[in-house]
Amino acid sequence: MTGATGDFADLVAVVTGGGAGIGAAITAELRSRGAMVAILDVQGPFDDDWLPCDVTDRGQVGQAVQAVVARHGRLDVVVNNAGIAAVGTVEDNDDAEWHRVLDVNLVGIARVTAAALPALRRSPAAAVVNVCSIAALNGLPQRALYSASKGAVLALTFAMATDHVREGIRVNAVSPGTVHTAFVDRMLHRFEDPAAERAALDARQATGRMVTPEEVAGAVAYLASPRSRSTTGTALEVDGGVTHLRVRPRN
Repeated sequence: MTGATGDFADLVAVVTGGGAGIGAAITAELRSRGAMVAILDVQGPFDDDWLPCDVTDRGQVGQAVQAVVARHGRLDVVVNNAGIAAVGTVEDNDDAEWHRVLDVNLVGIARVTAAALPALRRSPAAAVVNVCSIAALNGLPQRALYSASKGAVLALTFAMATDHVREGIRVNAVSPGTVHTAFVDRMLHRFEDPAAERAALDARQATGRMVTPEEVAGAVAYLASPRSRSTTGTALEVDGGVTHLRVRPRN
C-alpha cells in the first residue's frame, strides 16, 4: 500500500505515449488521483517509471509491461494513447505509410493490451481506455488514412469490451476533437498566417475553441476509474460538439 488517496489509490496504470501532449496530461491526471503511472514511450528520459517502448515491437511491449508488473506486483489500468498523424487523400499515402500508421495506431493497441491481459485479469479494477478520435465518425478533409485507423480503433474497442467484460475488464474509448497541444502550435507556425489557421481550428468546434489536453485527461480518468464500473463498451466524445451539434454561423 502506498498511502495515496483518490479514486486510483494503490492502482497501477500504464500510459503509452505518455511523455508529451495528451499523454502527459493523462499521466498527470491519473497521478493526481492516486495512481502509480508508468509511461511507455519511444522517448525518455527513461527510469523505473518511464520505460522505452515502441508499440510496433511486440518484444519491447512485452518487456515493458512485464517490467511494470515485476516492480509493482500488479497492473490495473492501460491507456492506449500512442498514435501518429497522417495527412492526405487515398491517393497521397503509399502502402508503406498505410502500414506504418495502422501498425502504430491500431495494431499497437492490440499488442499492448494483449501483453497486459494476464495482469489485468488479476486486478479488481481492470480498465482499458483507447484514445480514438472524432475522425472515426466524422468525414474530415485530407485525413483518409488517419480516419481509417481511428475507425478501426473504435471497432476494436467494442470488440475488446465484448470479449473481456466477463473477465472483469472494462474497455472504453475517448474520442477527442482538435486538441490544442505543442504539436498543433508547431504545425501552425508552418502556415503563412498562423493566427488565421488557429482561428479556423478553434471554429471547428461548436464551443468556439480547441479541446485542451486536460479535458481529454479528465474523460480518460472517468472511464478508467473504479467508480465507473458500469461503463464499458463506450466511446466518450470530448469534441466541443463537433459530432452532434450543428450551430448556425455567427452573424
